[in-house]
Amino acid sequence: MLTGSLRPAPGTTPARALTIAGSDSGGGAGVQADLRTFQSCGVHGMSALTAVTVQNSVGVSGFHEIPVDTVVGQIEAVVTDIGVDAAKTGMLASAEIIRAVDDTCRRLGVGRGGRVPLVVDPVAASMHGDPLLRDNALDALRELFARATLVTPNLDEVRLLTGIVARDRAGLVDAAKAVHALGPEWVLIKAGHLVDDPDCVDVLRGVDADGEPRLVELPGPRFATPHTHGGGDTLASAITSALARGADVVDAVRFGKRYVVRAVRESYPLGSGIGPVSGFWRLGDAPV
Repeated sequence: MLTGSLRPAPGTTPARALTIAGSDSGGGAGVQADLRTFQSCGVHGMSALTAVTVQNSVGVSGFHEIPVDTVVGQIEAVVTDIGVDAAKTGMLASAEIIRAVDDTCRRLGVGRGGRVPLVVDPVAASMHGDPLLRDNALDALRELFARATLVTPNLDEVRLLTGIVARDRAGLVDAAKAVHALGPEWVLIKAGHLVDDPDCVDVLRGVDADGEPRLVELPGPRFATPHTHGGGDTLASAITSALARGADVVDAVRFGKRYVVRAVRESYPLGSGIGPVSGFWRLGDAPV
């Protein structure tokens, strides 16, 4: 359980989190949302950029992948100098980048088998339905799951990765079992796309300290707003922040759920399409 102030004491090094993800030129999702969330959760954020998207509130009209050696170099540069307490992935774009990230994390002790927890958000498409992952990359993404402390797919990503179409809460549990079988320590199935469930119950599945399977249901309110851009990135980043600060997986996911609920509640319109979830609620009212 996270206790005390999220603000680091002056003159001390805060917890450090790394995002390995793509850029959103509209600022609502991707690396921009990750770094914004890290900061508001009291964590120093670092980034390894994997792709640059051409994106606004209406959709993604294209993306350019960062060269693999540059992706790897960014990760190595920050981990070997600054250090990292937790890491997450977002848009990884291609099989080549995914496999390079997997190998680099293994070498640097990030993910299963290492000391640094790794959250894998298996971003395959934007919320507008625009693809953010090459068609040949799904197998590599499944392989990366075996390195993950936690994976956080939405229902569209579950369908792409496992073929399961979840239509109710029982389907969420089946989805959690199927994704867990791919090798991560824990899996969080996000229920935001299950529009007929008014309680928006996410399902967390993993194995407890005694080696026994554990299933945790995380209910939350559903808000009547179209402005949810970056919600998945924000949730994964808040969870990563809590892991960086020393929380266990279950407490970190509970923290992330509370954070994103507030962020969706206070989301705002932007441009002529879908606006982002908001981190402004973390700001104080004291004058500068």
